[in-house]
Amino acid sequence: MKRIIIYSYSKCSTCKKAINWLNENGITFDAIDIVNTPPSKEVIMKVLQAFPENKKKVFNTGGKSYRELNLKDLNNLSDKDLVELLSKDGRLIKRPFLIFDFNKFLLGFNEEEYKLNLNQ
Repeated sequence: MKRIIIYSYSKCSTCKKAINWLNENGITFDAIDIVNTPPSKEVIMKVLQAFPENKKKVFNTGGKSYRELNLKDLNNLSDKDLVELLSKDGRLIKRPFLIFDFNKFLLGFNEEEYKLNLNQ
C-alpha cells in the first residue's frame, strides 16, 4: 500500500474535491494544512526537480501571495531561491499537493491522474 500525504487548505474547493475522491475510493492518507505546515525544503526541492521544464507548475499562480510577489519569470530564479519562497508561504504552493511513494507528486486535482497513480 502506498503512503500518501496530501497538503491542502480547508477553504480550497479543489482540495475538498481531492480529499472526497480519496475517501470515496477508500484510499488512506495523511492530511496536512499547507498554510500552517508547508512541505519541508527537501520536499519542495524534490518537487521542483520533478518538474524541471515547468517550475511554474509548482506555484499557485492564481493566489494572492503569487500576485503580490509579482513572479512573472520563475526561470530567472535559482532552485534555492524558489525553495526559500515556497517554504515560507504555503499559499504559494499549488494545491492540493500530494506525495505518494515518498518521491512522486501530484499537483492540483485531476481525477484521471489520481486514478492512474493512486488506485491500488
